[in-house]
Amino acid sequence: MEFEGKVAVITGGVHGIGKAIAQAFIREGATVCIIDREENPYFIGDIGDRETLEAFVKKVIDQHGKVDYLINNAMISMGGINACGYGAFDYALRIGVVAPYYLTKLFLSYFTPEAAIVNISSTRDRMSQPNTESYTAAKGALSSMTHALAISLGGRVRVNSISPGWIDTAYTTYDGGDAEQHPVKRVGNPSDIAEMALFLCSKKAGFITGENICIDGGMSRQMVYHNDYGWSLDK
Repeated sequence: MEFEGKVAVITGGVHGIGKAIAQAFIREGATVCIIDREENPYFIGDIGDRETLEAFVKKVIDQHGKVDYLINNAMISMGGINACGYGAFDYALRIGVVAPYYLTKLFLSYFTPEAAIVNISSTRDRMSQPNTESYTAAKGALSSMTHALAISLGGRVRVNSISPGWIDTAYTTYDGGDAEQHPVKRVGNPSDIAEMALFLCSKKAGFITGENICIDGGMSRQMVYHNDYGWSLDK
């Protein structure tokens, strides 16, 4: 098994996409080190705090001495222009941008020769809803930082990002307009993202770096107007 004996670090690995990614790596034989604010068997802590990040990295390196894969998944939405103040906006960026950067820096000397970083961005890096500035700004920055790190770490670590679209973490089955607005005719689920994360960390993706891969069932490619695909505009 390609992932046997590998060490995968995953932020926000307790629920949703992060949980699915953690389960996928465990299934493939990797040792998974999770950091999350919620209860988990490895490390409980807020990645928005510098000292917490440093303590987490120390534990990983003390126990394993290396990192093969870093999955920057954790994020929080603090709202947008109508309600998000300076402190809340700053916190969202610390979670979504500063933490992935600092973890990469702290692990830099410990990445193995075939190491890979996968940043979980969002289709919000290219499209928006009202009052989502904190989340959208962080995801946009994470997508851009991906290709910057890929160049800086060229020959040492491959760095890619995934931009999920509508992912239902409860694996709900939708029909009608919700499904029809997706060219694949369904809403996504966490396993759609987890399998891509595995692929980007595998040797099969050895010639891929600096890329952002959008996984949204084609939703952001399909123009939807009034009365299209089961949708109507209420006035």
